[in-house]
Amino acid sequence: MATISIPTKNAKTVDAKALAALDDKLSKRFIALDPDGYFLIYVDREAGLLCAKHFTNTIDDKGLACDPVTGKPLSVRGGSDRPSSQLFTGRTAKELCMKIFENKENPCPISYLDHAAYLGREFVRAELALIQGNEYIQD
Repeated sequence: MATISIPTKNAKTVDAKALAALDDKLSKRFIALDPDGYFLIYVDREAGLLCAKHFTNTIDDKGLACDPVTGKPLSVRGGSDRPSSQLFTGRTAKELCMKIFENKENPCPISYLDHAAYLGREFVRAELALIQGNEYIQD
């Protein structure tokens, strides 16, 4: 990544590498899992859509996400055949957020504000990957 100059009055030079390092560091912090579930986000290039599959879970006394049916902790490596509870799609990050957060017919499947903020950031990253033709990997 290169240093980017912003041509404005009293502009500071932005160091993209330093910002990426800060982002990586912040991604390693502890966050409490949302008891309303989690999302797997991906890009459907053929359809030109951002997709977010919602999965329910329960949180055990150790703070681990567990399958609500079996009570067993969910694998962080994936490979599970659990069905999603709902699929949300949108052409942009904003449209996807509106479908999740502003749906009057179904309650919002998110109970923590930090989870909502994380999803917004990820949806923007997915949108940029879709536009630029880059690979998207959820953080």
